[in-house]
Amino acid sequence: MSKKLPELVKDDPWLEPQTDQINARINSYSQLKNDLSDKYGSIYEFAGAHKFLGFNFDETNNGWWYREWAPAAHALFLIGDFNDWNRDAHPLKRIEGSNEWNGVWEIFLPKDEYKDTFIHGSYVKVRVLSQAGDQDRIPAYITRVMQEPNSPNFKGQLWFSEETNFDWTGDEFVTSSIKAPLIYEAHVGMSQEEEKMGTYQEFIDNVLPRVKDLGYNCIQLMAVQEHPYYGSFGYHVSNFFAATSKFGTPEELKKLIKTAHSMGIAVIMDIVHSHAVKNHNEGINEFDGTVYQYFHAGEQGDHPDWDSKIFDYSKWEVIQFLASNVRYWLEEFHFDGFRFDGVTSMMYHHHGHAGFGSYDDYFNMGVDVDAVRYLQLANDIAHEIKPDVLSIAEDVSGMPGLSRDVAGGGVGFDYRLSMGIPDFWVKLLEEQQDEDWNIWDLWSVMLNRRAHEKAIAYSESHDQALVGDKTVAMWLMDAEMYTSMDNASNNLVIDRGIAMHKIIRFLTCVLGGEGYLNFMGNEFGHPEWIDFPREGNGWSFQYARRQWSLVENGFLRYQKLNNFDRAMIHLVRKFDILEEGTPVDLLNMDSDNKTICFKKGDLIFVFNFHPNHSLPNYKFNVKEAGTYEIVLSSDDENFGGFDRVDVSDEYFTDEDNNISIYNTNRSALVFKKKK
Repeated sequence: MSKKLPELVKDDPWLEPQTDQINARINSYSQLKNDLSDKYGSIYEFAGAHKFLGFNFDETNNGWWYREWAPAAHALFLIGDFNDWNRDAHPLKRIEGSNEWNGVWEIFLPKDEYKDTFIHGSYVKVRVLSQAGDQDRIPAYITRVMQEPNSPNFKGQLWFSEETNFDWTGDEFVTSSIKAPLIYEAHVGMSQEEEKMGTYQEFIDNVLPRVKDLGYNCIQLMAVQEHPYYGSFGYHVSNFFAATSKFGTPEELKKLIKTAHSMGIAVIMDIVHSHAVKNHNEGINEFDGTVYQYFHAGEQGDHPDWDSKIFDYSKWEVIQFLASNVRYWLEEFHFDGFRFDGVTSMMYHHHGHAGFGSYDDYFNMGVDVDAVRYLQLANDIAHEIKPDVLSIAEDVSGMPGLSRDVAGGGVGFDYRLSMGIPDFWVKLLEEQQDEDWNIWDLWSVMLNRRAHEKAIAYSESHDQALVGDKTVAMWLMDAEMYTSMDNASNNLVIDRGIAMHKIIRFLTCVLGGEGYLNFMGNEFGHPEWIDFPREGNGWSFQYARRQWSLVENGFLRYQKLNNFDRAMIHLVRKFDILEEGTPVDLLNMDSDNKTICFKKGDLIFVFNFHPNHSLPNYKFNVKEAGTYEIVLSSDDENFGGFDRVDVSDEYFTDEDNNISIYNTNRSALVFKKKK
């Protein structure tokens, strides 16, 4: 009897030896989904733990419930402003005999008795007695956490939506209006020029209009979940249901999202479910006194690279915590999707520290099948809540089926980040002279992605902008950027850097995926790295900001790069260049002149990477007779180029359907057939 072939295998026969493992992946998730549905009614209801745990108002009984999952705890006491921090006055009772909520403690506070003390904005903690001793903790499902003034300590804060009553009226944005994601990756705190921590409101006022002007249709917000250490870039999360108070209130974040929607911009959240901060005072580590409540025990629970804790995805209570987190952010804040951080680390016990030389490596004992199953569940829930959700995986391993549907053998993401592309550009810029570049390598790397798996391309993200690394602009121009970026300067390093910065990003954008990502400031070659305030730099905000004035002052070439990025993004949007299924037709590959000519959609692209070969009367075949016009030239003076091509010229095909152009070095030309 022949094996049942999943769609993933049908599309890639090289996966046939892994058919059993892929079917096991499908069946394992199907069994989990059935089991959860049997017990909770549906996976959507399963992902509603935040409606039961944490603080919730009970209309029927007219009061507040506080519940906490702490199976190994000996006793819990609710403490806070409401009882003058009395450590014994409000004990929780353990729920006994519950099939659904084992290990949960609860307390009920009648509104009539506590309406004047248990109030919006007041502070709370939970005292936990366990084998680890007597500790004051922040409730795990808390929705707001504040740092005490002039202190490293954090406290939970009661934040009642019925009090804030944010008005979503008029938010009619439809995520499916995004044909192809053009993502502006952003960090609210470092998004302002002033040397301080930025706010949600400042982002609304100063950054969203820039994003709209540039043409990006998505923003991807980093550092949304509460994190105690600002310098972690938001990746050491302590409070998973709390929007960080560092940048403002939850309502201000909602306003940011609603405002973005009014501009036609989707908002993607950088969600961290791959690990958690170790901290006891702020986080959930050893909450009930055991090391294995939320995380794996022993070495398996400690991340070797990130100094953080690793979730135990085999536990229902843990995946319920995380799945509920997915539902919470979508429903409460109207996010349009997620970029799941650290997916490679999640999917493998070795966290990606192993070679991936064959397909066996994606299905052997190195794979954390529980983590993969959780990711399938998270994607399933997200798509059930919001069918047009944008779900993106940060994975460097190349897991087959990562952005394929679960039923066909996939993990369920909509897109995967093309993480090999920035690595390729860095390696090329670091190790080879321009004269030695192999344009076939450029072509193959840009198109090297799995069939039927959509990808988000980028030449650089926040990773390359961090101190210790280099952006594309810094690789190209380095120290010269600080002295020779004015429009009047004549500097060969800057001339090369400006030209190459544009065409590297442009080729990546039009060929590298079905979406594109840029980190804020990189579009104009921001000259400074990112270095958050820390002891080593005197707690300075000098490098944790974006210098927008470099674009605005008008006499620096940063403005020219910004102009090109705007033109590039508007071009790919206008002509739907990144839409899935848009055909790509290679027209000419000229290794001697380092020129690539191809047609994509309705446009013809000519990229010349040669350092000095500018070729008059350069002829290539466009396959279709007619008259052609230039719709974009990277060599335009407005983009920091030299205006060597007259963009008003028309180009006529000869009897063999060739056109003849001036093929200028280190530039890109885009042609369109006139109707």
